Amino acid sequence: MAREPVANATDLSVSTFYSRGRYAHPFYLPAAPAARVAMNGHARMTDWSKKQLGPVPAVKRNGVMDLRDVIGADGVHEIQRFGELRFHALGDSGAGHAEDAKKVAEDMATDFKAGAGSLNPAFLFHLGDVIYGPDKEEHYGERFYSPYRHYPGKIIAIPGNHDGEAKAAADKPSLKAFRDHFCARTAAVPAQASDSGIYRETMTEPGVYWMLDAPFVRIIGLYSNRLENPGFLEGDGGHDRSQLAWLEKTLESVAGNKSRKALVIATHHPPYSSASHSGSAEMSQSIDAICKAADVFPDAFLSGHAHNYQRFTRRIAGKQIPYIVVGTGGLAPDKVPNATGQPADDSHETTYDAAMASYGYLYVTASAQVLKFEFWPLADGVHSQPYDPFTVDLKTHVVTRG
Repeated sequence: MAREPVANATDLSVSTFYSRGRYAHPFYLPAAPAARVAMNGHARMTDWSKKQLGPVPAVKRNGVMDLRDVIGADGVHEIQRFGELRFHALGDSGAGHAEDAKKVAEDMATDFKAGAGSLNPAFLFHLGDVIYGPDKEEHYGERFYSPYRHYPGKIIAIPGNHDGEAKAAADKPSLKAFRDHFCARTAAVPAQASDSGIYRETMTEPGVYWMLDAPFVRIIGLYSNRLENPGFLEGDGGHDRSQLAWLEKTLESVAGNKSRKALVIATHHPPYSSASHSGSAEMSQSIDAICKAADVFPDAFLSGHAHNYQRFTRRIAGKQIPYIVVGTGGLAPDKVPNATGQPADDSHETTYDAAMASYGYLYVTASAQVLKFEFWPLADGVHSQPYDPFTVDLKTHVVTRG
């Protein structure tokens, strides 16, 4: 067989043609992407990855929902009178028979007491990868409705990469099953629940990305698409920037709103991660650019994807912003390096402050003054004490441990 020429590259360290013949990864080169010889129009893996991005369906109702749409007006009034909103958060749950996801869900359910009203969490925020594997619709009963059978709260969600992948004909178009169960036109108990004697209605989110307006906090949930890594907010091979345009308009509206509340942004893929999956730097940069233009940065950032708990503290725009990874909802925990409190990147603006390999969930409390976070690990089925409790002061924007 004739060998392919190196396309006039004199330095093999910058030639992707050479690298393709030598390595499985054609961009495995010491040179910076700008110095490489392009192959099929690409000089870096990220450019190829973007072409694999799936569609991002358009949102309804401007992509905004009110907490009253989720738990009703009476529930919201209770929270307003009480002066605190409480909710759970986790990601990465729906694989296999979801036995470990059920254990985490049962542990979360102990935070509820009938008749306690606003003392109970208002909802669970699922950070994506609700369902793994092919034939997602057929597995919603076993991998979502069954493990959360005894969880009393409503569940809102953003899709993860496994929710968006469509490796089987039954999963096409991308995100079909997720949208059927979380973006339904009307709330109803689906057959995947009722046929097992489970009562849980579908949710009516405006789309796969959205803003939730609630007492004391606004939550922006974004779809970071279907790649295993990294995450992107663009869709359709990188050509669809509608989600980015929506985020621009949404943050502009937040900046102009006189009702000051905490702001939480969430993506399935984490901007920062030290284990299991790497951080998504380019996605983070695109969000940063929009935040900077609107002069609105989040007070906290939530993600899943990596199957462990991690916390980073970023110092930007006069704020200390916690970036929390909590992909701990049911997949076997991945090892994670001990947190050092040292810089996590070359900018030295972000430190790596806490980490634990465990199942568990995040318990969040929002008030007019603070955001409080506690990670509750699942240890031998015992609901004991939180790991890494910390508080964000919404006036000083300082993160305080404990």
